[in-house]
Amino acid sequence: MLYMFRNVQFQNTRQKKIDIKVDATPERIAQGQKLATMLCRSCHYNETTDEFTGRELTEAPQFGKIYSANITHDSIVGIGNWSDGDLIYFIRTGIRPDGQYVPPYMPKLIHISDEDLNSIIAFLRSDNGWVKANTAHMPASQPGFITKFLVTINAAKPFEFPTHVIPGPDTTNKAELGKYIALYQLECYSCHSQSFAKNNYYEPAKSPGFFGGGNEMYGLDGNKIYSLNITMDKNTGIGNWSEADFIKALKSGIVPNEQPALRQPMQPYANLTDEEASAIYAYLKTVPAVNNKVERKF
Repeated sequence: MLYMFRNVQFQNTRQKKIDIKVDATPERIAQGQKLATMLCRSCHYNETTDEFTGRELTEAPQFGKIYSANITHDSIVGIGNWSDGDLIYFIRTGIRPDGQYVPPYMPKLIHISDEDLNSIIAFLRSDNGWVKANTAHMPASQPGFITKFLVTINAAKPFEFPTHVIPGPDTTNKAELGKYIALYQLECYSCHSQSFAKNNYYEPAKSPGFFGGGNEMYGLDGNKIYSLNITMDKNTGIGNWSEADFIKALKSGIVPNEQPALRQPMQPYANLTDEEASAIYAYLKTVPAVNNKVERKF
């Protein structure tokens, strides 16, 4: 989900130059495509062009009239002239090569491992049809009150670029692997906690209502919906779901009662392996249960 919207210039903000050239191995490109399918495609894929040329995000009216950007290889309206270092710095901090900052609706992958980030870059540089150069240009976004307010109070500010290597997870520890996927790779807590504006992105577990749901969101039709409580609370969360129930819901969008579980802006994560989905379930079992009933209207 590499959102690019109306940009903001913060005082003394500029992108630092990162001297790096990502080695685009077949393994990295494959992993990058998997991550881009789950992170980027839902917002940047345009059905008309069949590419990552951006679209109007009708599911985010609370932020204004928002358009995601063209992130194809085009050198004018896309990211064709950005270096690998430019992309890495931008994805970590939100600061573009021209020094402008992209506000809070673009997730900044501040905790994702260096290897996974390199894989995303490798995919964006690949010859995949989704990212081949395309001159399609989205209109300028028109930020709404919430966006302007967050920028005004400086709540929407650039993230610090890491000063250390960020390793991948311990894959021999199932719960730790699930924690990495849920918090740092896919940032599931961002939607499934109380509020985007109150999330603690540096220390996710300190976010109010951590995984307890109730975050106000919108479907593609503009109807308001609320994120699901996915803590193990037996009355208001998923405490009565089996591991198999959870894997089915996460990967196919079907909950135990056969009702559609996942709706826009979230899509089923069919690209996750059963082992990865199982690891997320194992991690959620370690998260303190939250009693928060979220009304579900199908």
